[in-house]
Amino acid sequence: MPLTTTKKQELINVHQTHATDTGSVEVQVAMLSERVSQLTGHLQQNKHDFSSRQGLLKMIGQRKRLLAYLKGISQERYAALIAKLGIRG
Repeated sequence: MPLTTTKKQELINVHQTHATDTGSVEVQVAMLSERVSQLTGHLQQNKHDFSSRQGLLKMIGQRKRLLAYLKGISQERYAALIAKLGIRG
């Protein structure tokens, strides 16, 4: 269930910080969030898919580490990203 090329490009265009940005923290968190939401839907249908559940937990941990890094660098960028993605309650 990887992201399609068009979906990746849309996420990059929405969350990039400059014209050639493809790997900033914002873009990485946005891609991980999209994959987490896709995988969550899959796991609601397939409750016994434990290997996908393990991958989901790894993605959530990676997203959490990236967000902690971003929060340490810039509180404003962190708050803007959280609001834009609608995560963290």
